[in-house]
Amino acid sequence: MLDFRMETFLTVCEYMNFTHAAEKLNLTQPAVSQHIKYLEKEYDSPLFIRDKKKLLLTPAGEILRSALEAMRNDENTLKKRMKESLTQKRVLTFGVTMTIGEYAIVPALAKFIQAHPDTDFHIRYGNTQKLLSLLCDGCIDFAIVEGYFKGDNYQTRIFQSEEYIAVASKDHVFQKPVTALRDLTSERLLLREHGSGTRAILTKTLALKNMSIYDFPHIIEVENIHTIVSLLCEDCGISFLYKAAVEKEIQQGTLKQIPLSDFMVMHDFTFIWNKDSIFSEEYEGIFQELLRLSK
Repeated sequence: MLDFRMETFLTVCEYMNFTHAAEKLNLTQPAVSQHIKYLEKEYDSPLFIRDKKKLLLTPAGEILRSALEAMRNDENTLKKRMKESLTQKRVLTFGVTMTIGEYAIVPALAKFIQAHPDTDFHIRYGNTQKLLSLLCDGCIDFAIVEGYFKGDNYQTRIFQSEEYIAVASKDHVFQKPVTALRDLTSERLLLREHGSGTRAILTKTLALKNMSIYDFPHIIEVENIHTIVSLLCEDCGISFLYKAAVEKEIQQGTLKQIPLSDFMVMHDFTFIWNKDSIFSEEYEGIFQELLRLSK
């Protein structure tokens, strides 16, 4: 169990504000300050610095935060495992992003479930940022994500790489001849919501070419990838998606890949869990098994 002063430290890290942390913990601000001073004395290192009006973690504070988050998450997992022991049932809780969960991992996941008949599975769906938050809070054991994230707090393994393409209805009539990415900026763009890995890849790719999604005259933002695919089939615009999400429709001839001379993107699907977890060996084994079953 984490010391109550460590909980105070993590809450200050969450808000980066002593007053807000005190309100969250129902403590006085001097009490929060005393908890932090105690830890700084205990570890003989400053944990926070003030930069003008902003509160920042020191390098030592970053190390402590990462270690305590791993300890807190492992504690939550331990509690869960102890409850499971009473029922003699194993429960595996993990998260996947929409594209991965609905297209890329299904065959391997089906084989994995069949290979573990005595295990219950809780599978959480969400965009990359939501899954990172659930992982940070210890709500899931691991995740498979497609978006960008800071790798400092996680153990990471590449599950697979997938082609990311421009796509439209087979009947789509473009506003002008299309050979390069910028030629598409007269089209209506269908894209995922903020926090989605699929959107982050597009945003970053466009930025490298000094472009943005706002170069497109009209945008349709959709939180469901099936809806985007359906709208593409109804010729409601163009989109950028993983090929795995539209492979069936391309094969059937309802959608087509838009060939672009300056757009060739491959991106990794990444298996991640909290760094320094005492369950790392178990998660590594699950990753290796899923990887084997995907081939």
